[in-house]
Amino acid sequence: MRILITNDDGIHAEGLESLERIAATLSDDVWVVAPETDQSGVAHSLSLNDPLRLRKISDRRYAVKGTPTDCVIMAIRHVMIDCKPDLVLSGINKGQNVAEDVTYSGTIAGAMEGTLLGVPSIAVSQAYPFNNRDGIRYEVAEKFAPDLIRRILAMGIEDGILINLNFPSVPDDQVKGVKVTVQGRRDTQILRIEPRFDGRNHPYFWIAFKPAKQNPPEGTDLAAMQEGYISVTPLRLDLTDMPTVTRLAEVFGP
Repeated sequence: MRILITNDDGIHAEGLESLERIAATLSDDVWVVAPETDQSGVAHSLSLNDPLRLRKISDRRYAVKGTPTDCVIMAIRHVMIDCKPDLVLSGINKGQNVAEDVTYSGTIAGAMEGTLLGVPSIAVSQAYPFNNRDGIRYEVAEKFAPDLIRRILAMGIEDGILINLNFPSVPDDQVKGVKVTVQGRRDTQILRIEPRFDGRNHPYFWIAFKPAKQNPPEGTDLAAMQEGYISVTPLRLDLTDMPTVTRLAEVFGP
């Protein structure tokens, strides 16, 4: 099995090295094509106004000056054009990608692009304690991900579907199990704009999140992570809402 790895935290990210170790338990044919720099939050964006710069680091390991989407396209349509991957793994993201995160995440986007190009794809993210990014435990994903990925591949991933794996921020011996979940939704009141001033007293702003106790519905990715479970969420590329299609057809006709 030939595996392509990408991420959104960049070619030097600790999570990328962790995912390489996971991939090595599945195959000895692992390729890495990842962004030259941190591309967190770029979602499923393409570089249309800037050239893509490809840097070969070593055998089967490349950096691209571009987004995670650019990396997957570059890998499948150029670097690996004669040896298309059998699986795309995107991550390990530094922080969970659940609820509305999936619409912002470059990690999810890497898996989305792999799916669009016809390759089974899985996004992998590891949660960390709130306000403690250095407290991340990649060993949790490393312990459980290989078996989960094997089982998912044995089941098969349908066309147009990608799998979103999230590992909770608990010691590996405290993981309660695995839950198959749906995408949750946070209270948007946690999102705020934080005004600041630079050294010349010019204003600038950060998008920030304020701490808030959440009570997510059972069965969602948010609830699973909060309870200490691994969250497995299938995501569909087709965003069409069929009930609304039916309602609109009643208004505008077939």
